[in-house]
Amino acid sequence: MKFSVFQVSRRGGREKNEDRMGYCYARESGLFVLADGMGGHPEGEVAAQLALQTISAIYQKEARPSIKDTTEFLSTALMAAHHQIVRYASEKGMLDTPRTTLVACILQGAGATWVHCGDSRLYVVRDGELLTRTRDHSYFEQQHAGGSRFEHINRNILFTCLGSPTKPVFDVTGPVILQQGDKLLLCSDGLWGSLSDDEIVKHLAGKGVSDAVPDLVENALRVGGEQSDNVTVLAMEWETPDAFESTRGISTDSISDGVFASTIQAGWMDSFVDDLDEASIERSIAEINEAIRRSAARKA
Repeated sequence: MKFSVFQVSRRGGREKNEDRMGYCYARESGLFVLADGMGGHPEGEVAAQLALQTISAIYQKEARPSIKDTTEFLSTALMAAHHQIVRYASEKGMLDTPRTTLVACILQGAGATWVHCGDSRLYVVRDGELLTRTRDHSYFEQQHAGGSRFEHINRNILFTCLGSPTKPVFDVTGPVILQQGDKLLLCSDGLWGSLSDDEIVKHLAGKGVSDAVPDLVENALRVGGEQSDNVTVLAMEWETPDAFESTRGISTDSISDGVFASTIQAGWMDSFVDDLDEASIERSIAEINEAIRRSAARKA
């Protein structure tokens, strides 16, 4: 695989930055993850960090050197991250759980598959046009998609997230076959809350990600002003071997099996994530299979 990647996180007018993002890759696969710890609940930054480290840990176990089933992996990893956050809160005796949104993408072969929960988004831009983007798990977007307009609904109110008392609702999309020059952008709501989809696409269309992303983040902070949310962006441009020779980027061709590179930062909860056991993963798989079984039964 060959791709260019750029990531940045800036604190807006908030007391602290609870966003987390990062990526890791093996010879035949790449993982890109972004989480936005939710305000109004304790330790949002812990929830976001736990989500990243849990998914990264499972990825490094499974990508040997590729993921067998990217859809199953993303579903299982998301649920495992949710369980880790709930477990963390339980072991600390917290009355309220830390919570976070999540968007994660697997690149493998020439395909991209992603999962999202909440309102952190993924955009795909092709030939200067928006190919697709995720749809927020918010009451506002849910009702907007149904063709109704409700003047007094706050677009930031979500009906699901990781760490909540109820099972997270999430969507898996893909694989989408990538073409040379396609750009994927993962972002927190600090970006799209200040800039329209058209503005985001326009900035991505004319520049490489290393030039476009800093401009996007600066514009979002400027529009948001003193009360701006934190702005976090992780973007990738897919490149064929011919185009790669003249650009700065990453090539995984020379990586040996079992070797991983990662920007997902280690933290003080490393030992907690290291305790991620097969039972936790198996519980996640069992929940997913049961949901599939119930869905199939309803359709029948």
